[in-house]
Amino acid sequence: MCRILVIDDEEAVRNAVKRRLERDGYTVDTAESQAEGVKLIRSQNPPYDVVITDMVMESPTSGVEVLQAALSTDVFTEVIVLTAYGSVANAVECMKRGAFDYVEKNVPGVDVFELLSMKVKQALERRRASVATIRKIEQYHTPDK
Repeated sequence: MCRILVIDDEEAVRNAVKRRLERDGYTVDTAESQAEGVKLIRSQNPPYDVVITDMVMESPTSGVEVLQAALSTDVFTEVIVLTAYGSVANAVECMKRGAFDYVEKNVPGVDVFELLSMKVKQALERRRASVATIRKIEQYHTPDK
């Protein structure tokens, strides 16, 4: 079962994303702040498969800070940054730091919840492939006992 964490300071967004992803069959936890989200990320074992985080919460860089916490906990956690205040500079910064994707909330004519559903599926595929590759490498590079 795939586990997802949704972090957003807007309750309506948090709940709508949670409902949409649960409809897809995922287990979804939520957090209403960067601090609460980072605490959940650091306390989970096994770690979350995907973290969806708002970019701007307590600070303009909340999303980047969540991204760093998620990747420092598990390099295979896929992080999708969700924002109402999209900019090319923010998108580039997030992607350079390892985000799976950067999604704007308010794109005319786009159902952001459907888009997130698609992005989560893609992120999980990448996570599975990455973990499988590492397992193969470990299998072939494990010294004989």
